[in-house]
Formats: sequence, structure tokens, C-alpha cells
Amino acid sequence: MVDAKYQPVDAANVPRFADVATFMRTKRIDACDEIDIGLVGVPFDIGLNYRSGPREAPGAVRQASRLIRMAHPTTNVEPYKLCNIADIGDAPINPLNFDASIQQIEDFFANLKTLDIRPVAIGGDHTIPTPILRALAKDGPVGILQIDSHADVLDEMCGTKINHATFMRRATEENLIDPKRTVQLGLRGSRFVPDDIQFGYDHGFTMMPFDDYEEMGRAAAIEKIKTTLGTGPTYVTIDIDGLDPSFCPGTAVPEIGGITPRDTQVILRSLMGVDVIGADICEVAPCYDPTGITSVTAANLMFELTCVIAAAIDRSRTA
Repeated sequence: MVDAKYQPVDAANVPRFADVATFMRTKRIDACDEIDIGLVGVPFDIGLNYRSGPREAPGAVRQASRLIRMAHPTTNVEPYKLCNIADIGDAPINPLNFDASIQQIEDFFANLKTLDIRPVAIGGDHTIPTPILRALAKDGPVGILQIDSHADVLDEMCGTKINHATFMRRATEENLIDPKRTVQLGLRGSRFVPDDIQFGYDHGFTMMPFDDYEEMGRAAAIEKIKTTLGTGPTYVTIDIDGLDPSFCPGTAVPEIGGITPRDTQVILRSLMGVDVIGADICEVAPCYDPTGITSVTAANLMFELTCVIAAAIDRSRTA
């Protein structure tokens, strides 16, 4: 049952610049069993090996998301009429203790799973899917759509096993994801060695380097994504560096020649019918983007994901 107290501030009645910023102007409410979708920040960037800054993303995306209105322009989904959606704050982290932070993030998301809250998270660096998936995939491996310029399948980075370049390898080894229901889209950029993404091919991932995506075209890529993911439980993870940095310059590891925001929107909209159990958008680094457009893009993608998840929850109730 949708509760009126969870309705967001409507920009048609209250100026966008008014009041305290929350994700998409939803109410700031601690996690509880009334909430269906939890919008959450994860201000963790200790797992980066280059430019820090994604710890600032939750605050910046909250501010940018003042732009988001109430209904989807293409699918006509009105997520706040389907679900109780709230800004549930930030996952706790210890900025001086990597291991403690990873455990705190996992514990936070494990509580969301217990409460049957589906999260849409704003990171943070791309280490955070490791603890999130450890929490959400306890019942068995899930499908995953990863939009990223990097495959994140290294075994180690700088002598560490858990960081922003290893999460897909750890998720496979820990049986958190189903390799046969795994799609990696947008891979490009220079590599450490020629075969540093080979792990994905060897384990049966559906890998779409950007060259392949460009050759097959968006419509064919969408069909391949939907066929691979099927209708089972699926997690979506977006590294903002998967998008071309001419559109999203505020990121820790920019790679030229990537996906446009428009293509990303259409791909996410195609997930209607997929049981998306959670999602994250990572590596937004506001300090490298004085225009703020990277945070605006992340806010819009957050809304796309929220609409997909709200529709999935509504289907499960009426099935």
C-alpha cells in the first residue's frame, strides 16, 4: 500500500531551490519495512587507485536531482504512485579503515534485504558492488548488467583483492552473480596487458566492448541484453565512466569514446519486465566537473532505475 507520507515534494507546487536536498526530493526516512525502494548514498572512495572524489557524489546528486519530476516521459511510470520510495540516508563508512567500511556497507545493505527494500545507490567508487552484492545475493547468484569502460575483473590491484578494479571477479568467485546472466557493456580504453579482460570471456560473460556495441547498434544490443538477463533477479551497476566523458567529465577514470547518456537511458528503459532487485551508479566525482552535468546525468539515471524497479515491484504484487 502506497502511503501518502512518502510522496516527494512536487516542483509544480514548491520551488526546486527550496528546502533541504534529498534524492529526487523524496522524504528522508530511516530504513523501515514500509519502504519499497531505498535511495541511498555510499560515500566511499578508498578503493580507487587514481583520482579520489566519488565520496562527494551522494551530496552532489541529491542537489542535482531537484530537477526530477514525478512521471516518466516515455513509459508513463509514476513510481511514487506504485511504491513507497524514500531517501534513506548514507551507508556508514570509516574513511580511515578500508576493511571496516566494507563490512559496514555490507551490514547496511543486509538490513535493507531483511526489510525487503530494493536499493538504488549512489557511490562511491566501484568497489561498493562487492559488499552490496554480498548482502543482496545471499539467496543465490543474480544476473547483472554492468555499464562500464572497464571490466573490473583483475585479480589484484596494488596488491589488494577488493577495490574498484576487481569487483566482478570477486562476485564471480563468491557465486554472487550468474556468469551466464552477466552483461558487460561499453568496455574500452587501454589495458594493463592485452588479455586483462579475458576472465569474463573464460567464465561465459556476455561482453560488449564499445567497438562491438557500435557495430551492432543499439537495438540489437538491447535484444542481446534482454535475452541474456532473462526475467530473473538482476542487479544493475553503472560506472559513470562507461559514458563518454564529453557528457560526463566528473569521474575518477575518464575514458574517451563511450556511450551517450541517451543510449544509456534507452537501454535502462528496455529493462521493463526484468526483476531488478537493486542498482548502483558509481564513480561520479563532482570535483572534476564545474558544470554539474555529470551529477545531473546520474540523477536522471537514478530516476530511470527507480521507475524500472517500481514497475517490477508492482508486477510482483499483481502477479
